[in-house]
Amino acid sequence: MKGHMLTWMLLCLVLRPSVAQNSVTAGVLNCCEGDVLFLLDSSGSVSSYEHSRMLAFLSELILPFSLGKDQVRVGLLQVGTQPRLEFGFDTFNTQSDLQGALRSIKPLRGDTNTVEALRMAKEWVLRPSTAHGARADLPRVLVWLTDGVKPGDVIRPMAELREEGVAVLVVSTGHSNYQVLRQVVSPPAENHLYFVDIDDMSIITEDLRDAIIEIIRAERLHVRDVSTNSATLQWRPVLSGLMGYYEIRFNPVTAGGGGGSGTGTSPSTGINYYQRLTQSADSSTAKLIDLKADTTYRATLTPTSNEQAFNTLSVTFTTKPEVLSPVVITVSELGQTSARVSWGPLQPETITSYYIEYSALPRGKLHAVTVGRMQNSTLLRDLQPDTTYLVTVSARHASGKEKAMSIRMCTQEVTPALADLQLTTVGSDSLQVDWKGNVAGLRGYWLTWEGQQNTVPGQRSSLYLPPDSLSTRLTHLPPLTRVCVSPIYRTARGEGLCCTAQFHSEASAYGYQS
Repeated sequence: MKGHMLTWMLLCLVLRPSVAQNSVTAGVLNCCEGDVLFLLDSSGSVSSYEHSRMLAFLSELILPFSLGKDQVRVGLLQVGTQPRLEFGFDTFNTQSDLQGALRSIKPLRGDTNTVEALRMAKEWVLRPSTAHGARADLPRVLVWLTDGVKPGDVIRPMAELREEGVAVLVVSTGHSNYQVLRQVVSPPAENHLYFVDIDDMSIITEDLRDAIIEIIRAERLHVRDVSTNSATLQWRPVLSGLMGYYEIRFNPVTAGGGGGSGTGTSPSTGINYYQRLTQSADSSTAKLIDLKADTTYRATLTPTSNEQAFNTLSVTFTTKPEVLSPVVITVSELGQTSARVSWGPLQPETITSYYIEYSALPRGKLHAVTVGRMQNSTLLRDLQPDTTYLVTVSARHASGKEKAMSIRMCTQEVTPALADLQLTTVGSDSLQVDWKGNVAGLRGYWLTWEGQQNTVPGQRSSLYLPPDSLSTRLTHLPPLTRVCVSPIYRTARGEGLCCTAQFHSEASAYGYQS
């Protein structure tokens, strides 16, 4: 019997450390990202026993956190006559190394020079721009562990830290200087200021840890590229370098708020209601497909590894309302007898074909053309010039739905060029200008002329003439004059002709087209 009892005691002694290690691993918090600096009072007013109790409390407090460059980093600055940084943020990336360092910390003794310690924290440790300092754009936390005896003039330096975005929390094992300590913590004081006896520090461990987590909590599961039927999950690759995988589950959120965790079946019906997929350990994104439009989903991500335990992360998102093409129709390459009609958005995964109808208003012949699901434009030909058309694009969806959208467009009118232009000199400074036009739809003519000296253009003059005008006379012209005539139509100016006239000493008549 004694042999059995001895064997049992030996087994307990051997197994107990293993059980403790497993409980530590299971409690790892993959929740947060930030830099936490502990300011530990180790001056002469703190006994060796109190110092060891503070370190034990600190060890228990930070034990569950995941450490590393993409997670939580911890620093320790001791307060004495000459404050000392025991280790900075980039010193330890594993709990085993950090816990070993905490067990070897010795008190400094001497005066309580908290002001100097705060100066070091502000200018060196907690400043992102310094080497080995805090990380930019991440939460920074200062946790001050003190006995509350003669804290010094700390109100102003603590205020400066808070102004720079540092969250300040205080744990006091004494019960003096309450008003001073209340002023230095970040609000709300009821969550960030703790008074506790040295032998009862463990009772505030969870509350203080939760307060720190609230400040440095990292939203590690994000949703991007949300559409009507898909969304992409993105997360930090916490399994990088480890053996394992990510398990993803997602499902619509029911009216009662039920999520997709648990067994994967509906408690009331027993029917599977979540979708599941897995991703490799080195992945950081996953695309969720076949979602319903305008529906709220809950997705969970569980990093799974035999080497380390991680929390399950979750996120809720809502898909976009269903948008049936076409939503917009545009017209380009508009000419006298043709026009290109385009539409969008292109939805080849849900549309089988497009049907385009067009007719001249008010009662023109109806024309139609069908194009495939991968096409989002077509060129309409054989149109009538200067005519308003009604164009309708209908999308035939695979679901059986059909959506149509219509626009009006007007083809360009025919704008014939000027047929002929002649210039006849009259005297030494006048021109008779004649042209041929008189086309239906003509709104008039635009005539311009300018003198030229050594091929350099001079001042330009212009004149509008009514549509029944086929000639005009220009006077007081320079010896070398260029004249242009263009027909004007309802929507545009037609192509014109230009001629140059030169006056000679004898009044000979001539003209030529340039």
